[in-house]
Amino acid sequence: MRDAAKDCEACQLYKRATQTVFGEGPKSASIMLVGEQPGDSEDVAGKPFVGPAGKIMDQALEEVGIDRKDIYVTNAVKHFKWEPRGKRRIHQKPNSREIAACRPWLEAELRIVRPKLVVAMGATAAQTIFGPSFRVTRERGKVLSSKLAPRVLATIHPSSLLRQPDEASRQREYKHFVSDLRAASRAAEE
Repeated sequence: MRDAAKDCEACQLYKRATQTVFGEGPKSASIMLVGEQPGDSEDVAGKPFVGPAGKIMDQALEEVGIDRKDIYVTNAVKHFKWEPRGKRRIHQKPNSREIAACRPWLEAELRIVRPKLVVAMGATAAQTIFGPSFRVTRERGKVLSSKLAPRVLATIHPSSLLRQPDEASRQREYKHFVSDLRAASRAAEE
């Protein structure tokens, strides 16, 4: 499936992306983390969550006692959507058509891995799983059910921690993120 995704041209994002960034982790993972899309670092490396947000996620996972090697990490969208700003490539939110084009890849990952729990990180991942009216701010940290997966917990995307206005906000939101991952760990063991 990963090889088939390398040649995906279901939407226009493949034209500007360096490569398809498919999910990775064991097929027997009890937890699947789903983010929005690869960022600049992920697009270059070809691996999910290896940039600044991935480092925050890894730190939080370690704090909770979840070994990243034991979970499956992926994104709702498999190509990096960006706009140039000087010499930098700045992330742009994928639109509903781009998300829909990648949905079959996420559905296939869910069918193969069959995790006990999916953690939807951020609005794009959560809305891909629950629909466009879903709000992470209202349902954060709760184990819910969807058509795509029987048990899903929504939380913030770790990149949102990078955009907090000050250190106190970053620390507060990081603690909430860790708390959500603790709830996910407990739910996956049930």
